[in-house]
Amino acid sequence: MTIDALLFDFDGVLIESEYLGNKHIADFLTARGHAITPEESMANFMGLSGRDFRDRVEAFIGEPLPADWTEARTAENDRVIAEGIGEVAGAIAFVRSLPADLPKAVVSSSSTRWISTHLDHLGLRDAFGDHLYSGAEHVARGKPAPDLYLFGAQQLGVSIERCAILEDSPVGATGAVASGGHVIGLCAGTHCLAGHDATLRALGVHAIAHDFDEVRRLLKL
Repeated sequence: MTIDALLFDFDGVLIESEYLGNKHIADFLTARGHAITPEESMANFMGLSGRDFRDRVEAFIGEPLPADWTEARTAENDRVIAEGIGEVAGAIAFVRSLPADLPKAVVSSSSTRWISTHLDHLGLRDAFGDHLYSGAEHVARGKPAPDLYLFGAQQLGVSIERCAILEDSPVGATGAVASGGHVIGLCAGTHCLAGHDATLRALGVHAIAHDFDEVRRLLKL
């Protein structure tokens, strides 16, 4: 299809943070008596944030999160914000190859501080301007609700039906499909294990791409 705007999820689409973050979750819970692997963490919690994340974890372990969770997570986030996280293979070149006049935005469950700092690390901050939108900051309902995608499209001044959305997580794909945009399930990150593409297809994404070259072909860019 031809598109008028492009909406990017962030974690797992532009940066390789999904496996890293879920390994930290798994290590934290396992050390406190709730054995879980990074792969199980990704399967159960990937794409969630805020209260939705806490509720899902607490349902999984059958009790409230340990009292030191917030402190541990904040310390880990501060560490990776300072050090940076690598790109998903091909992400930088893809963004830089896009037409300068193609409206584009980041629509992520992460904070705008997280997004903007990591874009600075990647050297991509200028590519998105002020169009960095957080499900925790800009809408009342974050993913898997469709609200963030609709908000991003509105801020770009483009109908959601004319937007392509790049999503990697089941939670994100659910909201993206519900928004009415053209959803590409991106399975380029190291967190996308065997069968991940089938999971996204089952949620109704319109196409699957295993790398950014495939995204470019799908969108005729």
